[in-house]
Amino acid sequence: MGTITMPRTWVTKHLMRPRALQVAKICVAVAIAWSLAPLMPGTAKEFPYYAPLGALLSMHPTLMRSLRSAAQTVAGVVIGIGLAGIVLVVSEPNVWTLSFVVGLGTLIGGMKWMGVGGEHVPITALFVLIIGGPDADGYSIGYATQICLGIVVGLMVNLLILPPLAIGPARERLSGLRRTLATHLTEIGNALVGSWPPARDDWATRGETLNTAARQVRTAVQTADESRRGNPRARFNRTSVDAEYDALVALEIVTFHLRDLTEVLAGMVWGKPISFELPLELRPVLSDALHAVAAAVGTEVDDTELLVHADAAVDLILGKMQQEIGAGAASLSPTAAIVIDLKRILVALSPKADRDPAPATAG
Repeated sequence: MGTITMPRTWVTKHLMRPRALQVAKICVAVAIAWSLAPLMPGTAKEFPYYAPLGALLSMHPTLMRSLRSAAQTVAGVVIGIGLAGIVLVVSEPNVWTLSFVVGLGTLIGGMKWMGVGGEHVPITALFVLIIGGPDADGYSIGYATQICLGIVVGLMVNLLILPPLAIGPARERLSGLRRTLATHLTEIGNALVGSWPPARDDWATRGETLNTAARQVRTAVQTADESRRGNPRARFNRTSVDAEYDALVALEIVTFHLRDLTEVLAGMVWGKPISFELPLELRPVLSDALHAVAAAVGTEVDDTELLVHADAAVDLILGKMQQEIGAGAASLSPTAAIVIDLKRILVALSPKADRDPAPATAG
């Protein structure tokens, strides 16, 4: 019976993806924390179940986020223990003191600097007062010790086992946004030369979807940038995310102008949100220009030839508008607005050196 081999590409694609790797590391961290918890001295070993919790709380997609979360969690636990201690000094747990400490803890935890640790302030205070009870001191020490143990284990696992470097996912998101924008332009171009008015109108209502996609890409690029900080793997991977930030800025500009021209074209077709006219003679050249710009948007590499071709296709619209000058401003002004949007999209896609304004020369 032959052996079954798992393709290396499948392993790389599925098991080594950031999310799958993060899940595996969480499992390892929880297992180590649970194994070490009974070895803690004093009363801490009576509360081993808090060590896995600490490990879980410290595991985040980037090392910097893990460190920040760990510090905030420890701060929340310490403040919560302090609030419970104040209650025990001046009174005893009852419905009024519990309500007060939870309210005050929630108020303190809501401060911006507390971050994810804010929710641990009222929870810790409540645990100390209710679960700790007469042995609040011992419980507080055990709870804080085991939580800190778990946090340390989680940080070490995150640092030593393939610390996350999220540049690949950011590039995938950028590629996905390029394809989405290019597809959107292509669909509009197809609609202009098909049945009139177009049978499909989904492209006209996709503005918020494009914005959401752009925001997700920005989050992915920022995460990739953050993942490099303090990451030992970054020493062996010198790739910066400057190129990804430049591409992101360009695609955000493209998204903005694409939304604008989509609204104008929707007004030309269906008369809403604003009614515009689109002369019949302009539809073919406008469609060709949209397809040419879509090809420039969708390419993964700097392709001057595609940009030149797209720019020439947009210029043809201007030439056709000159022939239709007798149609009047009411018919041609919306088309001129689309031309401006297409020109700005092409400027955003051009090399950075070509986009930057020339420095002023001294007279």
